[in-house]
Amino acid sequence: MGTSKFSGLRRSMLAAGALAAVMGNVTLAHAEKVIRAVMHADLKAVDPIWSTAYISRNHGYMIYDTLFATDEKGDIKPQMADAYKVSDDQLTHTVTLRDGLMFHDGAQVTAEDCVASLKRWASVDALGITLMTFVDSITASDAKTIVIKLKSPTGLVLLALGKPSGVAPFIMPARIAATDGKTQISEFIGSGPFVFKKDEWKPGDKAVYVKFDKYKPRSEPPSGLAGGKVVNVDRVEWKVISDPQQVVTALVAGDIDYIEQPSHDLFPILKKSDSVALFESPNLKGQFVFRPNSQQKPFDNPKVKQALWYAFNQEDFLMATIGNPDYIKECKAIFICGTPFSSSAGMDGLLTSNMKKAQELLKESGYDGTPIVLMHSTDLKVLTNLAPTAKALMEKAGFKVDMQSMDWASVIQRRSKKDEPSKGGWHAFLTAWFATDVINPVSAAMLNANCDKAAYGAVCDDVLEKIRADFARETDPAKQKVLAEAAQKRVIEVTPFIPLGEWLQPIAHRKALTGIVNAAVPVFWNIDIK
Repeated sequence: MGTSKFSGLRRSMLAAGALAAVMGNVTLAHAEKVIRAVMHADLKAVDPIWSTAYISRNHGYMIYDTLFATDEKGDIKPQMADAYKVSDDQLTHTVTLRDGLMFHDGAQVTAEDCVASLKRWASVDALGITLMTFVDSITASDAKTIVIKLKSPTGLVLLALGKPSGVAPFIMPARIAATDGKTQISEFIGSGPFVFKKDEWKPGDKAVYVKFDKYKPRSEPPSGLAGGKVVNVDRVEWKVISDPQQVVTALVAGDIDYIEQPSHDLFPILKKSDSVALFESPNLKGQFVFRPNSQQKPFDNPKVKQALWYAFNQEDFLMATIGNPDYIKECKAIFICGTPFSSSAGMDGLLTSNMKKAQELLKESGYDGTPIVLMHSTDLKVLTNLAPTAKALMEKAGFKVDMQSMDWASVIQRRSKKDEPSKGGWHAFLTAWFATDVINPVSAAMLNANCDKAAYGAVCDDVLEKIRADFARETDPAKQKVLAEAAQKRVIEVTPFIPLGEWLQPIAHRKALTGIVNAAVPVFWNIDIK
């Protein structure tokens, strides 16, 4: 790939600085600091409340802020909040905003904006929906004070307001937050550290963000998504380059600065380069999942889905996608291995590609040979080989599979459709969640079994919902562990999703970039260019 498009601008900036020095200027001309990054996907859905896509979430953290944030240790800290108080009876939670919060259009952030934003977020997010079952009211008592009154105590308030990923509770102006959560917004104004340059946004080419010079960071050092969001660069460009080899070549050549998800099979090239480094963090662990559409036949029949638990095995999926044994882990736990609620309960004999058992279950289910419309994402390297692997295993078990290939943005659009699969709907797709999103029964979006109030293709199951509600009320970790195991066993019975293994995803960057934050989300504050 030629270097003129990316490197030429840098050379011209340096030349301008040199010319200024030669001419005897007292102040050297300012060379604009620009980070050119290639993210894991093209930004097409820019409403991080409407979409659960991680690229939309990443976009959200660029331009929006949150009341609370999760640090690198997993602790929840104030972010937009200055003070947080809980009444003695645990029923009234009061949040006071810190001074100096301003939206990109110059308006002050008010408690009314926060209330509207929280209500929109809680209408679609799994954890927010669960929280609202405890909430009596959310109001603004004055311009800086948010009051949350509960019907009964729960430990979910801070957990929800500080959740780091999935659908994060981003704050936007009240007039925008008035939009229904299932309808995309058309204005993208936040109070975060960067401003979205909508006029320069070209899907398929780039998304551009510039420093918000009126952003007031917290005084604490950055930690995860918490602390001071100090922006040291003028501009961040998310470039779209779909070919993994081309992306790595561009990074090594210095044409780009940052790759969010470099392909694991190209790590040897990256490790040989003197100018490139890999940033590894346990916060960047992911879990592959298969999502059946439980609201469409034949996946409305639990026994049909039971066959999948025996047909699949995790090794095939992990090797087909990651391929590097150093970065993968077979883990049947619903709630990420190594976390407090990890368990093997109910998993004996499952995910072993026992085709005889899978075929028996499928026959018992009465499956009539309906072709399974399996959506296949083609443009995200980490997902591309998932659907073909699933198709091969499903066909061995006796399913007929109609695998339909499309880019990830199209998968995101289509999965929200409720049409029959033969009329533009779908039966199944595969995706990935990062660990922070699937560590307990209430935060894992695909465990929401509240029918139409849950995410695309959800099961409708009162038993699973009761377990999740009991978990939300429980404060004893030992009892929470028991409930998490009960949730896992129920997941196996009704199959809202199937876990297909875990992997670690490093970031690749030029060594000239310093200050990359150890967070569960790729963020661009604190980064500087040497």
